[in-house]
Amino acid sequence: MFKNNLTAIRSIILLLLSLLANGILWAQAPSYYDNIDLELEQEALREQLQNLVTNTQHTVLPYTAQNTTDVRDAIKMTDKDLEQENYLLLIYGYDDEDNDPRTDRTRWHNSYCNTDPCPEGTWNREHVYPRSLGTPNLGFQNAGSDIHALRAIDQDMNMLRSNRLFDDGEGHAHLTLRGLFYPGDEWKGDVARMMMFMYLRYPEQCVATNVGYGPTSYSPLGDMPNIFLEWNADDPVSEIELIRNDIAEDLQGNRNPFIDNPALATLIWGGPRAEDTWNILDTPYFEETTYSLAPTVTNTKTCLSQTTTADVEYIVYSMTGKQLNSNKLDRCIDFSTYESGVYFVKLQDHNNTQTFKIVVP
Repeated sequence: MFKNNLTAIRSIILLLLSLLANGILWAQAPSYYDNIDLELEQEALREQLQNLVTNTQHTVLPYTAQNTTDVRDAIKMTDKDLEQENYLLLIYGYDDEDNDPRTDRTRWHNSYCNTDPCPEGTWNREHVYPRSLGTPNLGFQNAGSDIHALRAIDQDMNMLRSNRLFDDGEGHAHLTLRGLFYPGDEWKGDVARMMMFMYLRYPEQCVATNVGYGPTSYSPLGDMPNIFLEWNADDPVSEIELIRNDIAEDLQGNRNPFIDNPALATLIWGGPRAEDTWNILDTPYFEETTYSLAPTVTNTKTCLSQTTTADVEYIVYSMTGKQLNSNKLDRCIDFSTYESGVYFVKLQDHNNTQTFKIVVP
C-alpha cells in the first residue's frame, strides 16, 4: 500500500514539474518572448512574432537523410504516445479497437513506410499544410520540412485527407458533404495552431485561406479562416502539443507561439477568446460583447435586440468570406435584397467584435 501511494505521489510531482516546464502553469510569458511587446495587437504583434520565429530558427531539418536527424527521426521524438513506449500518436486517428487501421490512433514507431503503395497498418509523414497548396509548392525543404507542421499519420488516412482543405464538422475525422476534410474533435485545435504557425512563419507561401474553408470575418484583414480561430478556442492545447513544441525548439530553434499561448491568435486575428495562459487579455477591448441580433432566419430585417449608444459598424460576408456590405448600424440590417443562403454579420465597436450567422430562406 505504501509503495503504491509513494508511486502515486511521485507521478503527481512529475506531472506538476512537467506542467511547470511546459508552460501550463505560466503566469507570464517565458523568456523566449522577452523582446515581444505584448501590449501590441493585430498586424503589429503578428510582425514581431513573425520576426521572432524566423530569426530564432537555427536549423532546417532535411526531409530525408542517412547520417543526420531528418524529419522521420524528428517525428519519432515529437509524436511519441505518452502512454505506450515505442508507439506514436497518429494525427486524425481515434480508435485502435475497431479493426480498421485507417482510424488507428497509435502505431508502432518502426512500422514506417515511404513506398508507393504502402502496406496496410504502416505510418508515414503528413504535411498538415499540404505541399501542393503552398504558393509555390512547399517542396521538401524549409516550409516542406518544418517539424511544426509535420505529423505521423496512418498511410491510408493520409490518402483520405490528401490535399483537401480543412472544413468544419464534429465527431471523428471524416470527409464533409463538400468533399473537404474535418480533422476530428481531438485534433482540430492542433491543426488550427499548426496552420497559424505556418502562416506566421511563411506568410507568402503558406497562406491560411489556401488551406481552410469558409468565411474570414473575424480577422480585420480577412486573412485567417474563422474555423481556425474557433478551433483554437474550442480545443485547448494538449500535453503532446506542449512536449512537441519543446522538442521542435531543440531541433529547429523556434517555437509555435500559439501553442505557448492560444490567446495570441485572438490578439492578432480576433474571433472567440482563446485560453490566455499569460493573462495578457485583461483589457477593455476584449470584454464580452452584449450585442445580439434577431431574428437570425429572415428575408426582411434582423435587428439589435437592445438599444445602444455606442457607434456600431456592421459588415456582411458571404459563406465564402467575401465582403458584401458594410455600414454604420442604426438598429436593423435589411436582408430583403439578398438571395437565399447563409451570411455572416460582424458587429464591431471600439471595444468589442461579435459575429452572427444569418440565414435568408
